[in-house]
Amino acid sequence: MFVFCFQNLAQKPVILRKRRQRIKIESNWELFYYRFHQDHARSNLIWNYKTREELRDTLEAEMRAFNVDRELGSSTVISWNHHEFEVKYECLADEIKIGDYYLRLLLEEDENEESSVIKQSYEFFNELYHRFLLTPKVNMKCLCLQALAIVYGRCHEEIGPFPDTKYIVGMLERCTDRLERDRLILFLNKLILNKKNVKDVMDSNGVRILVDLLTLAHLHTSRATVPLQSNVIEAAPDMKRESEKEWYFGNADKERSGPYSFVEMQEFWSKGVLTPKTRCWAQGMDGWRPLQVIPQLKWCLLASGQAVLNETDLATLILNMLITMCSYFPSRDEDNAIIRPLPKVKRLLTDNTCLPHITQLLLTFDPILVEKVSILLYHIMQDNPQLPRFYLTGVFFFIMMYTGSNVLPIARFLKYTHTKQAFRSEESKGPDIFQRSILGHILPEAMVCYLENYESEKFSEIFLGEFDTPEAIWSSEMRRLMIEKIAAHLADFSPRLQSNTRALYQYCPIPVINYPQLENELFCNIYYLKHFCDTLRFPNWPIKDPVKLLKDTLDSWKKEVEKKPPTMSIEDAYEVLGLPKGQGQQDESKIRKAYFRLAQKYHPDKNPEGRDMFEKVNKAYEFLCTKSTKIVDGPDPENIILILKTQSILFNRHKEDLQPYKYAGYPMLIKTITMETSDDLLFSKLSLLPAATELAFHTVNCSALNAEELRRENGIEVLQEAFSRCVSVLTGSSKADDMPVQVCGHICKCYSVAAQFEECREKIIEMPNIIKDLCRVLYYGKRVQRLAAQAVECVSSFAVDYFLQTHLFHAGILWHLLIYPFNYDFTLEESGIQKNEDTNQQEVANGLAKLSLHAVSRLGGYLPGELTTPENPTIQKSLAGMLTPYIARKLSVSSPAEILKMLNSNTESPYLIWNNGTRAELLEFLEAEQESMTRRGECDKSYGADFVFSDHAKELIVGEIFVRVYNEQPTFQLEVPKAFAASLLDYIGSQAQYLHTLMAITQTGKVESDQHVDRLQRVEMALEALRNVIKHNPGSETECIGHFKLIFSLLRVHGAGKVQQLALEVVNIVTSNQECVNNIAEALVLSSLLSLLHSLPTSRQLVLATLYALTSSTKIIKEAMAKGALIYLLDMFCNSTHPQVRTQTAELFAKMTTDKLVGPKVRIALIKFLPGVFMDAMRDNPEAAVHIFEGTHENPELIWNDNSREKVSTTVREMMLEHFKHQIENPDANWKLPDDFCIAFGEANGELSVGGVFLRIFIAQPAWVLRKPRDFLVALLEKFTELLEKNNAHGETLETVTTATVCLFSAQPQLLDQVPPLGHLPKILHAMSHKNNAIPKCAIRVIHTVTDNELCVRSMASLETIGPLMCGMKKRSDMIGLACEALNRMFQKEQTELVAQALKVELVPYLLRLLEGQGLENLESPAATKAQIVKALKSMTRSLQYGEQVNEILSRSSVWSAFKDQKHDLFISESQTAGYLTGPGVAGYLTAGSSSNVMPNMPPPVDHEAGDLG
Repeated sequence: MFVFCFQNLAQKPVILRKRRQRIKIESNWELFYYRFHQDHARSNLIWNYKTREELRDTLEAEMRAFNVDRELGSSTVISWNHHEFEVKYECLADEIKIGDYYLRLLLEEDENEESSVIKQSYEFFNELYHRFLLTPKVNMKCLCLQALAIVYGRCHEEIGPFPDTKYIVGMLERCTDRLERDRLILFLNKLILNKKNVKDVMDSNGVRILVDLLTLAHLHTSRATVPLQSNVIEAAPDMKRESEKEWYFGNADKERSGPYSFVEMQEFWSKGVLTPKTRCWAQGMDGWRPLQVIPQLKWCLLASGQAVLNETDLATLILNMLITMCSYFPSRDEDNAIIRPLPKVKRLLTDNTCLPHITQLLLTFDPILVEKVSILLYHIMQDNPQLPRFYLTGVFFFIMMYTGSNVLPIARFLKYTHTKQAFRSEESKGPDIFQRSILGHILPEAMVCYLENYESEKFSEIFLGEFDTPEAIWSSEMRRLMIEKIAAHLADFSPRLQSNTRALYQYCPIPVINYPQLENELFCNIYYLKHFCDTLRFPNWPIKDPVKLLKDTLDSWKKEVEKKPPTMSIEDAYEVLGLPKGQGQQDESKIRKAYFRLAQKYHPDKNPEGRDMFEKVNKAYEFLCTKSTKIVDGPDPENIILILKTQSILFNRHKEDLQPYKYAGYPMLIKTITMETSDDLLFSKLSLLPAATELAFHTVNCSALNAEELRRENGIEVLQEAFSRCVSVLTGSSKADDMPVQVCGHICKCYSVAAQFEECREKIIEMPNIIKDLCRVLYYGKRVQRLAAQAVECVSSFAVDYFLQTHLFHAGILWHLLIYPFNYDFTLEESGIQKNEDTNQQEVANGLAKLSLHAVSRLGGYLPGELTTPENPTIQKSLAGMLTPYIARKLSVSSPAEILKMLNSNTESPYLIWNNGTRAELLEFLEAEQESMTRRGECDKSYGADFVFSDHAKELIVGEIFVRVYNEQPTFQLEVPKAFAASLLDYIGSQAQYLHTLMAITQTGKVESDQHVDRLQRVEMALEALRNVIKHNPGSETECIGHFKLIFSLLRVHGAGKVQQLALEVVNIVTSNQECVNNIAEALVLSSLLSLLHSLPTSRQLVLATLYALTSSTKIIKEAMAKGALIYLLDMFCNSTHPQVRTQTAELFAKMTTDKLVGPKVRIALIKFLPGVFMDAMRDNPEAAVHIFEGTHENPELIWNDNSREKVSTTVREMMLEHFKHQIENPDANWKLPDDFCIAFGEANGELSVGGVFLRIFIAQPAWVLRKPRDFLVALLEKFTELLEKNNAHGETLETVTTATVCLFSAQPQLLDQVPPLGHLPKILHAMSHKNNAIPKCAIRVIHTVTDNELCVRSMASLETIGPLMCGMKKRSDMIGLACEALNRMFQKEQTELVAQALKVELVPYLLRLLEGQGLENLESPAATKAQIVKALKSMTRSLQYGEQVNEILSRSSVWSAFKDQKHDLFISESQTAGYLTGPGVAGYLTAGSSSNVMPNMPPPVDHEAGDLG
């Protein structure tokens, strides 16, 4: 690299460049110089101080020689021979360089360095291989092999397949140097990175050669000790020396010598007795072979050199190579199809010359080797046809002896292979996984199942740990025992491998290993049943296949029942094994030797006819090995209990899975229950009855099929016998864990489920003793509450059938069930504290209380939906008697917790009065009846239906509601308020006649008898309740429809004021409902209500409010008018001293007058008593109407004073009292006002009134804000035009009407807009020519006022206006000024039609003559009139169309020139209208006109009953 750089540097001075030519330097010379001065030791560069000095010396010598040559040839151009210049670095002469790389540094280089990238790897690899082939030195060969391995390992993809792979394999077979052997293997390890090279290895017998080298691992004695390994290999002391003598060799005379141990063979070699060509043999070889080709002897005796790898590392490397080779050739293709024939590498490894030796490496117990062997064997055995016979290699013994913890590869291997071994005939295997597994004799059944059912990782976790679960009982102690037993079984084979690495194991089956930890365990399916049934330690342990477990459990049950004592004795076993009898117990080693000898002799693989004898030998050996285990003569009760409990757990937790299947164990179960029930020692032994009855419950609870099957097997009867026997021994001191208590509980649950099926219920009905026993269980269940709960649930289930309900009822079941709810503690439920029945006794009591209440609900048939049971009126009647109807009704709608809280709390509500006294009273009754029924079989004949609480007997109860309490809590939410209202009405109706009779008898109105007082109070309570229920429950008032004659009749019960008041309140409330109002109208009962206005002064406001609501009906208004409502109300309005009453009366009058049909009649009748203004005031402001009545008024609309008021009040009071007297005598009496009746108001006589307005007062108060200005306008104009048309109109009247008209328009000019449509303008203009001079004057005054409005002017423009006006001016010269002002106003509005009329009638010349003074002689102020004339003429000139004509006429006049330019404003006075605008500007009955309110100095009289009645 540096030579190249230097050459470029040497050439630089020779190159010439042109001036200013810039050449870009591409070389990084700065980096070069930086690196140049550093030391480098790389595989492709060695550069240091010595190389730099040698470069310097060489360059200086070259420069000196060049300068000498240049000086000698100065006359010619000299060129430097740089092509041949070379630097020879002497310091690098000892480095071996192949190609561009130094071999030493290449071997030392780290593969991860950047500089480790090899350039031109193919050429370099070839150069290396060339040097390897040429060199005769072993060390050089090894260096080259090492370099070849490095280069090929890094660049195998670039280099490709190596063609001489077979040659390398051959060298490996031939070489005798350990270093060369290891380097060749390391090179082969890299060569197999290319799949094509693997084929060459296989073709050149490389697999067998590698396996031969594997066996050397047995000779490695300096490996690390694995914990517990000292306990693994166990052999008898006297067998050790003998077992190591494995070797034989032949001398020159072909005589065989031996056997010798391997140590002795080493001594023979060192003495020269053995030579490389000496033929030797040992077990495992197929014949005699020269020493130099036997791998163990060759590499331990003959070989030279120092190995790179020890025996274990060498074996690990070879195993990795074999694993890699197998991975190239999977046993299945991409479609998961099995490849056949098996890939060659796996066929070679499966061969008997290879596979046993690979397997036996497991006995090295080296963790790495064991792991690698497991992985390799797993690869080899994938879909291998030889897999079923793989067990003959002893692999499962060897692999299970491993003591290390890296067992995951082992687990994977075992999981794949353990059930695929042909160690038994297919007929003898059976379906059990334990029988099909080769590990069945080694591992416990649970571990075999674990291996099969779970992943390898999970099995490894169990295998290494300490587990005590239903699926695995395993510990390190059990593993140690297993290893000891296997080691003892292998006995002499393990030491042999250290002497002869190629020794082959002769397979012999191992007897079943018995673990003391499992001595009392019963294994079924995949579970240890003792642990499985221990639900405290293992609750809800997962069950993989419940159906399979059930089948296996039934099989185990059958086997256990059929279990018999063993048929073989110890003497028989000795005889089969050929051991002497009668000498006592034989030593285990002798038994084992005898078994091995016979097993090898009769093994079916070696002796096809010895199968029977082989099985006898096995049985004898297994019997002798297991003779210390527990032997039971016949069935074991503990095992049967476990089997029964297991089935119960299964049916309980996997009900859905097992439901489709009919239970097949009923014959055995029924037989078990029958035998246990009839056993005299039932209560003094370990009984199967609790477990059996529990299983009976769970099976029936699982499926209807099982319930029918149990019935067909007479199970109901069998259970009843067991039930009766156990119930008979129950006492008050029985405990929950007593066997009879448990049995009774299970049978109760069983009956609960069976009762769901009709045929089972029929069977139960036929057996009345069941119900009696149930009652007895409930009686003694006070102390054993869980049993009581189960019995209660049974009762609840029986309630599905009406006959069972009745049987239970007559057996007195209610006495028992109703006591438990009173043990409920609702504070525990609401506390929020975590609780359960196992630790909290009160929680048990609470649960029992809920169940009891539920059972009671089902017995009575209260529950809806899915829980529906037949309704039982008899039971419901008893429950209503003892629990009150309200609580009994609640059973169907409320949750048990709500009802129980109610029962155990003190409550006083409209539905329930419940307290400590009622509870104690009921409990005392229940306990007495319970005791009587249990002891004597007698009880209350009504079964509680006639039971009455003493507290309830004192109360008024209507519709199951306590009326007193309801009146105290009127807002209480009732369930069915309408029904309660109907009940109240019925009750009141039943008492109404009594009330009327009572009041008639007691003329004083005082009730003296206590009985009568109580009865009256109850009616008052009922009325008050009716009022409350209607008031607080909208919609319930409709129940009163049809009862209003009754209710209104109570208004006439004089002397019972509270009854009247309450009845009135009821009527008042119902008036909010239109249907009720209509019904009242149809009942014609209003007279009773009207009379209260006088007879019950305290309720007048309520009566008025009621009447106000009722008068929404026209029919009622009509009836009210007929019954004298008008006179009663007028009396209230005129004579009452209560302001609110009078205001309400005014409001009522206003409402009545607005009725479309009867309203006008009401108004007409009222006007006969009061001026019309009162009607309007009542409508607009009732309070104002009262104030108007009480005040003194004189205004345009009302003249009212004390005399008027007194006259009206007196008249009304007299008429009212007379009518009241008639109505008391005859409630149906009507009232009618005489047709000619009218009250004359004297002060109003002589006043001119138009449209209800007094004109005299209106003229005096023109600013008075009228109530109906338009109506007044219409009436006034009609009156005015009427007077204008008369020939001899009354002068004063005409003047008054004219003045009022002018005042009205002046005060309210907006009314002028309404004048044109009324059509009075033509009549007014026509009146200008009236022969009566007074009439034109009035007309001009009105026209003058009207011209202020543009609409009126437009209307007059369409009429003949100017001519009539001109005529009026001529008749009344005194009105000329006013008329001219009117003309001015009209012309100012630019009405062309009016100007045209003026021209037509020659108004201009007429006005000019007036200016000259003609016709103005009699006027007081002619100058002012002339000013108005001038203004009128000027207005005409401003007309667009006729202005020129007017000017032309004016220009011809001599007088106009004197007036046209003058201003006449000083002569014109403002209209006197300001006075009309003064005064109040808002409508008001008390604030306008000359009205006065006299403030009294004394208080008004008190409004009391005596004063009004007079």
